[in-house]
Amino acid sequence: MVISVPRLVIAAPSSGSGKTTVATGLMAAFASRGLAVSPHKVGPDYIDPGYHALATGRVGRNLDAYLCGTELIAPLFAHGARGCDLAIVEGVMGLYDGAAGEGELASTAQVAKVLRAPVVLVVDASSQSRSVAALVHGFASWDPEVRVAGVILNKVGSERHESMLREALDASGVPVLGALRRAPQVDTPSRHLGLVPVAERRADALDAVAAMAEQVRRGCDLDALFALARGAGELAGAAWDAADVVAARTPDGLKDRAPAGAKRVAVAGGAAFTFSYAEHAELLTAAGAEVVTFDPLRDEQLPDGTGGLVIGGGFPEVYAPELSANEPLRKAVAELAFGGAPVAAECAGLLYLSRELDGQPMCGVLDVSAGMSERLTLGYRDAVAVSDSVLAVAGTRMRGHEFHRTLVEPGAGAAPAWGVRAPQRRVEGFVQQGVHASYVHTHWASQPGVARRFVERCRTS
Repeated sequence: MVISVPRLVIAAPSSGSGKTTVATGLMAAFASRGLAVSPHKVGPDYIDPGYHALATGRVGRNLDAYLCGTELIAPLFAHGARGCDLAIVEGVMGLYDGAAGEGELASTAQVAKVLRAPVVLVVDASSQSRSVAALVHGFASWDPEVRVAGVILNKVGSERHESMLREALDASGVPVLGALRRAPQVDTPSRHLGLVPVAERRADALDAVAAMAEQVRRGCDLDALFALARGAGELAGAAWDAADVVAARTPDGLKDRAPAGAKRVAVAGGAAFTFSYAEHAELLTAAGAEVVTFDPLRDEQLPDGTGGLVIGGGFPEVYAPELSANEPLRKAVAELAFGGAPVAAECAGLLYLSRELDGQPMCGVLDVSAGMSERLTLGYRDAVAVSDSVLAVAGTRMRGHEFHRTLVEPGAGAAPAWGVRAPQRRVEGFVQQGVHASYVHTHWASQPGVARRFVERCRTS
């Protein structure tokens, strides 16, 4: 199979340069031209893909070489971009920044090389003029395998400022494909973990995306950008397919597809639980589950026939009073968990299963007290399962990511979930009956057997 979809990688010298504004604006601008645009995000970020989905009408997908392995970048990209006219990949941090101590691993540059995609560098030009040429030259020449093929100047102050920047870049050999003026109205609100997710401000987010698109239409050469995307190199290989990868090997070596069944898996959603990778639901479905979303802020009962529960990340600390007030659902979750049904909880899910969060009663499944902290815990994690659980047998290795400003004070009655090697050796998370709860976010595409193991343990409705 040959992957030939036109594609661009939107990168920057550093965080805060305007990648999300430009990438989201480009997605929306091209979508408004009638193109089917496939949105992607380098790294583990859950929030930016929500804005990408608003811009394109398609699911935003992550490309993370640390979580999933470099070998899955092209297949996961092809899966998301199947049938599309254009793919836009928003980078992470600075172009060459990756996992700490791992060289280029998980960097935007690495993903661009794997995808054979041209890079458009978004430069915050607000405090420079002629120096922009030296900056762009450095990024374009640092790695000959990374093709920095264009520049979009962001936060340009005036026509004169733009002229100075363009003149400086004339000799760089890297064309200027856009210049965006300072525009506070397209900024999106942030709080302790970054942008406020789309699910919490959908109407305002729609307006913000429309403003981004208009700014990009005014300031960028869309025809030149699309021509650049069409020049991306062809990729050989098959698209990732959940049904194929979740299939088990039978004793005779043949693949045995998971049977379609009536096992219903309830997945937490709504404003408090917005962090999830699209591939997780696809893997659960391929493993024979019916995936049903519920909102712990609004729904007083779990979906009828729930045989297993997945509670991903999000911001329960923001909605602790409302979650606590929904006592019927808290009791239903506890009843399901204490009855032995499989429950997979990551970060926000761990907090929701706790005894209390910032003094507010939660589900009480785990003897854990949780609360906000001044300290940000952030980084990739290399983890090994230290207890058999509904997700994995002891000894299973997975890579994950932590991102939170909360702490838990554990009580008794649960075994640890993971042994984590960095930044220091420690055990983390909780395994208790059918519950697997942890701060570590994982991407199940790296270990698709997780989905099948979970569904096999679900009750049948």
